[in-house]
This record gives sequence, structure tokens and C-alpha cells, in this order.
Amino acid sequence: MIKGKVENIKDKIDGNELDLSLSNLTEVPVKELAAFPKATVLDLSCNNLTTLTPEFFSLTHLIKIDLSKNQLVCLPEEIGQLGNLQHLDLYNNKLKMLPIGFSQLKSLKWLDLKDNPLEPTLAKAAGDCLDEKQCKQCASRVLQHMKVLQEEAEKEQERRLLKERELEKKKEAKQREKEAREREVQKKKKAEEKERKRKEYQAQMAALAAQEQQKKKKEEKKKRAAQNQGKKKASESVPKAKRSICSLFFSLLLKLLLLLTVGVASVIAVCQLTELRKEAFCVPLNTHFEETVRWAQGLEVVQQVLQKMSDLRT
Repeated sequence: MIKGKVENIKDKIDGNELDLSLSNLTEVPVKELAAFPKATVLDLSCNNLTTLTPEFFSLTHLIKIDLSKNQLVCLPEEIGQLGNLQHLDLYNNKLKMLPIGFSQLKSLKWLDLKDNPLEPTLAKAAGDCLDEKQCKQCASRVLQHMKVLQEEAEKEQERRLLKERELEKKKEAKQREKEAREREVQKKKKAEEKERKRKEYQAQMAALAAQEQQKKKKEEKKKRAAQNQGKKKASESVPKAKRSICSLFFSLLLKLLLLLTVGVASVIAVCQLTELRKEAFCVPLNTHFEETVRWAQGLEVVQQVLQKMSDLRT
């Protein structure tokens, strides 16, 4: 026999019983045991087992298990998987309580929990197991006790789940409120940003309108100045044109008078100084010329001019 293992399990089988007691086991050789499903009675008493692995409870063919005089301190919840188990000996271990899954052992008819440091309510439910009747009563009372504990555990779990759901609902409500506040803040920020942009846009439009208005005023001012300048130039050019026209007119008039004077003087000179003075057209001209000279000589101004001319000659 090697520690924790069995050299030849087959040699330990007698009918439907497999005896691994006093084998100094610290763990159960589950894989080896699973190879003998016809061995429905298993004796693991007087070993050094401190715990049972969940895999052990896959041996659902077992009807009777003797785990007395080991060092078991607890049993896993998976014990409830042994649906065919009728006889369970846990005498002289270190168990304080049983798992809730123990209530699932519906076929259990015999149970021994003596010499275990059981918690008071479990110990009271278990009672003594000094004979067959007491051990059967122990099984019945412990199963009933564990069912009550299971119901309480289920109720407690339900209350815990309900409380967790309520807490979760409150948490979700707080989260929704937080998200709503955040959305409201974001909405407010967006509204403020939109309002700021709108004001900036209006300010820009007002500035552009002011610039456009200023530009129009400058253009209108330039236009009026140009119009005024044009009017001024026009008003200045009209008198100049008038003056130039008058000057040209007087110049032409003087030239015509001069030309007429020269022509008349030439005709008078021809009629006075040449032999043509006796001609028919010169006679009246000479007569008028002489009368004009006599008339002019009779004028005081002409006399003064003639006097000055004679003085100048002397």
C-alpha cells in the first residue's frame, strides 16, 4: 500500500464491498474506484483524510460509505450528487457543520455524526446514534434540519438577491440621474456655445454691415465730392467759355471795324489823292468827308488834339 494510493484495488473487493480502511490514505483514488461501479459499499474508515474532492461525489453508484475515524473538517456542497446513498458513517471526525447540499441526499436512511465538534443546533438535531433506530432517526432529523437550513438559505439568498436588485435599481436610478444631469449640463453647454456663436455671428454681421455702411458713405462722399468738383469745373468753365466767346466776338468785331475803317480810309484816300476824285462815285464821298472834317474840327476835343499835334511838330 503506497500513501494516498492503493496497489491493487481489485484485491480489496469482496462482492459489492470495497474495503480501503486502514490504508493510510490522505486522498481518495477516485479514478480507480470509478472502474468498479458494482462496488456499491465503500469503507474508507481509519485513514488520514482531511477533505474530499468534488470528483469523489461523481461516484453516484455508492449506496454505503464509511468515513469514520478520519480527519475530515468539512464536506463539499457536491455531496448532494450522491442520490443513491443510504448509509453514511461520519463518526469521529472534525466536522462542525454540514453543507446545504446535504439536504439533497433523499435516499439517506442511516447517519452517524457522533464525536464531531458539531455546532449546537446541528448537534441537537443529530442526537445520539447508539443503535440502528437512533442512527435512522439521526438521518431523518438531520435531513429535515438541513432542509430547513436550505429553505432559510434560499430565502436569505432571495433576500440578498432582492436587496442586490434593489441596490442595482438604485444604482441604475442614480446612474440615470447622473447621466440625465450630465446630459442637461451638456445641453446647457451646447446652448451656451450656440448662443455664444450666434452672438459672435451677429457681431461679425454687424461689423460687416458697419464696414459696408462706412464704405457706402465714403463712396457717396467721393461721389458727391466728384459731383461738386464737376459742377465747380462746369461753373468755372462756363464763364471762361463765355469770356472766350465774347473775346472772340469782340476780336472779330474789332477786326471787322478795323477792316472797314481801313477800307473806308483807302477809298477816301483814293478819292482825295488820285485823279479819281472827279469821278461820279468819289464826288459825294469827298463832299461827306469834307463835311465830316469840318464838323470834327469844330469839336473842342479834336481842336485840343490838333493843337497838341502841332505843338509836337514845333
